[in-house]
Amino acid sequence: MQQNNSLFSGQWAIILGGSSGFGYAAVQKLAQHGMNIAVLYRETAAIERTLKENLKTIAEANNVVIEPYNVNALDEAARTGFIEAFAANKKNSVKLLLHSIARGNLKPLTGTDALSISDIQLTTYAMGTSLLDWTRDLLANDAFNDDARIIGLTSEGEDKYWEGYAAVSVAKSSLKSLTTYMAVELAKHGLKTNLIQAGVTATPSLKRIPDSETLLKQAGIRNPLGRMTEPADVANVVYLLCTDEAAWINGTVIHVDGGEHCR
Repeated sequence: MQQNNSLFSGQWAIILGGSSGFGYAAVQKLAQHGMNIAVLYRETAAIERTLKENLKTIAEANNVVIEPYNVNALDEAARTGFIEAFAANKKNSVKLLLHSIARGNLKPLTGTDALSISDIQLTTYAMGTSLLDWTRDLLANDAFNDDARIIGLTSEGEDKYWEGYAAVSVAKSSLKSLTTYMAVELAKHGLKTNLIQAGVTATPSLKRIPDSETLLKQAGIRNPLGRMTEPADVANVVYLLCTDEAAWINGTVIHVDGGEHCR
């Protein structure tokens, strides 16, 4: 059994997109430190069965509560329904809202399968501005505690060319701007809003990007520390941003890549 130091005992994280990659790694890390977690995801019944078993194992090993929700986090009715039910008996308990949704269109700008404006709008909402809807609804339902953290995830593709990544790049650029404004305007509620820019990581979402093998190969060469970023590296920083010592970090983009962005 893992040692649970109960640093976040009685507090909750809401993780949007927690079935794999960075979101799932954050579940594992936060549970080790006593945080209860609501994990939202969209998966098939077969995948969900295994996921629920794994989440149950993590919860029991760390003596925490992990609640799985197979819902569409981008649907307004699903979002409001979840938040109202959650906040009914967990007022002022949310320490962390982690936005780890990876859902978007990976198409070129021109050609027979080019991005449409609708593609860009849907991707921007899914991977960017939906964070604001979730934050405002949680605030309206008094779900956040008085020192809560909002964390979004971005990538180097936000400001560098990656094949087929245009819509996601637009979404992440919007998320970066949104982080700045949320950091200022929501500070009065005790919220600290930050963005993590992870290095190239072999997650399921990255592997859907055209020519992702080249990105992975180049990352291994570029990284000063001699290896690629792993989901656990990002989860470690999610954890650090939730600690009392990180209370003065607000409105920042934190590179979690071993210095990969320097090359």
